[in-house]
Amino acid sequence: MIPRLLELPQDSSFFLFGARNTGKSTLIEHSFPSEQSAWFDLLDPELEYRLASKPSDFYNIVTNLAEEKQYIIIDEVQKIPALLDVVQRLMKDKSRHFIMTGSSARKLKRGGANLLAGRALVYYLFPFSSIELGDEFKLEQALALGGLPDIINTQSPDKQIAFLQAYTQTYLQEEIAAEQLVRKFTPFRRFLEVAAQANGKIVNFANIARDVGIDEKTVGAYFTILEETLIGFFLEAYQASFRKRLSKKPKFYFLDTGVVRALTRQLTLPLIESTSAYGEVFEHFIILECLKLSRYKHREFRLSYLKTQSDAEIDLVVERPGKPLLLIEIKSSSNVQQHDIAKFITLSKELDNAEAVCFSRDQYAKKHQHVRVLPWQMGLQEYFMS
Repeated sequence: MIPRLLELPQDSSFFLFGARNTGKSTLIEHSFPSEQSAWFDLLDPELEYRLASKPSDFYNIVTNLAEEKQYIIIDEVQKIPALLDVVQRLMKDKSRHFIMTGSSARKLKRGGANLLAGRALVYYLFPFSSIELGDEFKLEQALALGGLPDIINTQSPDKQIAFLQAYTQTYLQEEIAAEQLVRKFTPFRRFLEVAAQANGKIVNFANIARDVGIDEKTVGAYFTILEETLIGFFLEAYQASFRKRLSKKPKFYFLDTGVVRALTRQLTLPLIESTSAYGEVFEHFIILECLKLSRYKHREFRLSYLKTQSDAEIDLVVERPGKPLLLIEIKSSSNVQQHDIAKFITLSKELDNAEAVCFSRDQYAKKHQHVRVLPWQMGLQEYFMS
């Protein structure tokens, strides 16, 4: 198993959320001894039916387990939110810890499920980061196919493409259908493609509604579904006292670059350096890396972007408690010149107590005025790992 950066506690109960196929079960299997663990997989139809019909059975099962079963693992807990009431009763036994995984927080949130009143910690798992893969990491593969474990664990391009096509066409359909989130799947499937085409751009609900043939309210509901099933996230606009009027609309990013290319049916198309498409995917990749490392390292960072009315933009704004505001420009160039980041230089000067850097594919660090231009690997290590 490739070691993950996320460290799970051995002496606490916790939730582990993450989209399907991000490696939650594998991480838990390798983190907790099998002889001390009791596993309840709610993807098993018979077990799901039994516990959904009578959640109290779970209390009897657990209380009659052998004493050495210290870790009680409930896989895909969102399928039976009522189990959490039973888990809270069982937590009176301090010798056992409950590990609950989920690929959707929607049912838990919408159903007013008992989230154990802070008795269980909450963690998130994402596709592999470049730092986790180490020497095995390949930038071009990460940009074109993403970092889901099934992609990393096979070297066959045909199998990698087939997996991503299945993930986006079959899995997403099954996930949404299982959650009973939409009445008609055809417009939602069209929405997924349009949303993927707008990945990393400011969300325009009216345009998406027109392209899909639905109303704006439904577009908003569909984006909420993607958030709550952990398929993507909003990057909010930075809000601060600033003399230029700022955009207040969010951007939306999918959890993986390969998922976006699959949804937009571009998996078989090569990514060509120096094109706008390459730059967009590289920016998506870097923002995902920053998000993963912030979560795994338990940084209390707030990530956003900044855009003025005159279209000057900062790709990523990182609010760091006790430290200057971090402004990150992302460039896929391997030789960033001052004119390439001229707008960023100008705009970053106008924010007080801010540190400005550019993450790029440059081989060596350099500086243009007050802006440090760093190889992206160096930037991640310095600002998100140390």
